[in-house]
Amino acid sequence: MIDLHCHILPGIDDGASDLPTALMMLRLAATNGITHMVATPHIHPGRFDNDIRTIGDAYRLLKEGAKEQGINVKLGMAAEVRIDPIAISMLSDERIPFIGERDGEKILLVEMPHSHIPAGTDKFLTRLLDLGIRPLIAHPERNKEAMRNPERLTPLIEMGCLMQVTASSVSGSFGHQAYMVAAGLLEQGAVEILASDAHNTRHRPPELFPGMESAADIIGREEALKLVLDNPMRLAWSQFSKTPVDIFL
Repeated sequence: MIDLHCHILPGIDDGASDLPTALMMLRLAATNGITHMVATPHIHPGRFDNDIRTIGDAYRLLKEGAKEQGINVKLGMAAEVRIDPIAISMLSDERIPFIGERDGEKILLVEMPHSHIPAGTDKFLTRLLDLGIRPLIAHPERNKEAMRNPERLTPLIEMGCLMQVTASSVSGSFGHQAYMVAAGLLEQGAVEILASDAHNTRHRPPELFPGMESAADIIGREEALKLVLDNPMRLAWSQFSKTPVDIFL
């Protein structure tokens, strides 16, 4: 399986705190049947001030550690970018790595606050689309405003944003409301990929299989498998056919 959203890079956000923890997460991912991972640390101006350089440094450290320990998971790097006007200027300066591309458009993992859908979200996303960047919205089912009113996500879908649902939301780990929103998106055919959004080995582990199995109960096994195999590979094929650090740095 292929995981395009995880916080596995050591020491640069609220995910793996150091290299040993990152390697433990990577081993656990392999045990859980994950063969490919794109690390997506937060870019959240004022909180996690990452860019392509800090991400690249941590990526190289993890990749070297994984090679030394013989952990057979293919790695790529990108970022989870908080909606913020600063991100537009960072994109202009080529300081943000992308998930990959599809149909000539770059794919950017975009995060809203958990509490609400901010005013101006539509303008931010439209600006990305105008730049030839397709937004992939991270865990929309866990946004509290979307939990209260799932129809708030409809304009984002209609404007062309892709949706990434957390696998453990579908298996129930984030509660009933998150599950209901995730199930509704699955039933609509609006989910592009399932991802782990892993942050650690215990409470937020790198795991896709339970969520995929739960998704299969909703949309059938063939369609559920596409969310952890075909669709993520289609978005991120360039991550695994080339060396991302060589491309970006």
